[in-house]
Amino acid sequence: WGFSWGQSRVALPGWCGFGSAVLDFLGPEGSEQHGKNLALLKRMFKQWPFFRTLLSNLDMVLAKTDLAIAERYVDLVEDKRLGKKICTAVKAEFERTSLALSLITGERERLAGNPALARSIGHRFPYIDPLNHLQVELLRRYRAVPLESRASDPSMERVQRGIHLSINGTAR
Repeated sequence: WGFSWGQSRVALPGWCGFGSAVLDFLGPEGSEQHGKNLALLKRMFKQWPFFRTLLSNLDMVLAKTDLAIAERYVDLVEDKRLGKKICTAVKAEFERTSLALSLITGERERLAGNPALARSIGHRFPYIDPLNHLQVELLRRYRAVPLESRASDPSMERVQRGIHLSINGTAR
């Protein structure tokens, strides 16, 4: 399950829920509770190495997430309304998580505190993006052939091989 979210460039298990939890903990913006709780989280970030590392890992996962690529995979969902509903919920939580992380760290850009990692991830995308696009197309072709016909269709072996290669390529 986690691997699949990584393949589709969502990395959902790495960040989902953080934004909602933090924003709920902070309370209404502008309230006294919000200010006190945000100050506490900022202190934790500065003084507690475990929390700083946790947020650093969260920052990296968010930087690797590409919701535009992920939407290509959503196009494969047969129930378009359901796909759109889930995609909208995922995007909203991604925005909440990005906001919560920025509020705590003070950094608006992902990996602002680790430019070497930001460059490394950025340099990887031009190689991985085409593999994701290819994978979506191969999955579309595979699904277009009825299940009972796949074994007898000679082109399916090549499509399956392409899917496996794209999985290996994007997993690295």
